Amino acid sequence: MIRRHPRAKQLTLRLAPDGTEIRLTIPRWGSTSDAVDFARSRAEWLERQLHRIPPASPPIPGGTLHFRGRPLRIDWAPDHPRIIALSDKALRLGGTREALTGRLQRWLEKQALTLLQQDLSDYCEAAGLDTPDLRLSKAQRRWGSCAADGTIRINWRLVQAPDHVRRSVVAHEVAHLVHFDHSADFHALLAEIYGNGLDVAEQWLKSSGRTLYTQFG
Repeated sequence: MIRRHPRAKQLTLRLAPDGTEIRLTIPRWGSTSDAVDFARSRAEWLERQLHRIPPASPPIPGGTLHFRGRPLRIDWAPDHPRIIALSDKALRLGGTREALTGRLQRWLEKQALTLLQQDLSDYCEAAGLDTPDLRLSKAQRRWGSCAADGTIRINWRLVQAPDHVRRSVVAHEVAHLVHFDHSADFHALLAEIYGNGLDVAEQWLKSSGRTLYTQFG
């Protein structure tokens, strides 16, 4: 996918976390032929990135699911209660085996909405803003977005990541409510409301973000 961006100053190439799309951003003045040549010159880099994408591994009974950065054993049996119960080390649930993946995803999405609403409230208060509408995102390429009407969308898969990683994405989008760009003022506000450790959270997403797509696609 080739995208022209009015503020882009150079060509950039990004691979979607799940490997389904290559996004090439070029300056408004750039040519399509230059973009294609640039992509070809980065073929070896793209191949290495594709090899780093973890293989799909849907949740299975006795397997592991990550929640807020910690592994939980999937304690499933058909005669267990259908309602999902969370303990320190496991998720216990019953029901049909065929419905396991869908039920776990819906449980994670419900937990994500609760946590993200609190995150959003916290950072809006820190920035002196009213709390806008929040929507869960199922995007394959973005962790979060801030619409022109102020609606914030956050990828539900972040509930699998450590808390500081999820919260860094929310803080990022809250900063966009004030500065709809990545200017120095934007970064200053982000650092102010998030506090220390932003670089650690960003590095986690770069190195491990793709793992959040392996179980639920």
